[in-house]
Amino acid sequence: MSGDADIATVGALVSDPARARILMALGDGRALAASVLAGEAGVAASTASAHLGRLVDGGLLRVERHGRHRYFRISGMLGTELMAALLRDGLLAGGDGVFDVDRAREDHLSAPGFDHDYRLTPDGVDRLGEFGIDFGSMPRRRPLIRYCVDWSEQRHHLAGSLGAALAERMFDLGWIRRADRSRAVHLSDAGREGLHQVFGAQAR
Repeated sequence: MSGDADIATVGALVSDPARARILMALGDGRALAASVLAGEAGVAASTASAHLGRLVDGGLLRVERHGRHRYFRISGMLGTELMAALLRDGLLAGGDGVFDVDRAREDHLSAPGFDHDYRLTPDGVDRLGEFGIDFGSMPRRRPLIRYCVDWSEQRHHLAGSLGAALAERMFDLGWIRRADRSRAVHLSDAGREGLHQVFGAQAR
């Protein structure tokens, strides 16, 4: 299976029942303390800490420090929130950004999607060009727009040449940075503010 999802790694992380319960507790977008997640998972605090460490290292969770406490939330929301913002503002058209198992014909979670034909609108060309996207320099051999189905959000995130160009532009601006030991990316405070100002995306 092609695409940008490391299914084997994700499968290993969620195969443990305690880690699965932690992810389910965070599925509504909240940030919860480690002690709360230990209770949700039904394990001791030390065991929960080990599980949370693996989920952070695997790129599925990110941790925020508030004083002496650590709070965890699902880290996959950046891509899906940006996709939703592009669709909401009419920069992309062709779908609603949501994976619906009852409507899906070929799409599967954690895999490239085929059910929708997303396309760039004239407003999208203008707005993304102003953001610094150089459409003329994109490789011809790669589709301009593809999408993948995010397993944790059950929504679509942008892939293809346009997705790669947007990511590279955000790296250049310092809005996101690569994690040390995984393919995850971390959103900076400047990125959170910039995504809200430029795209109206409430990224976390």
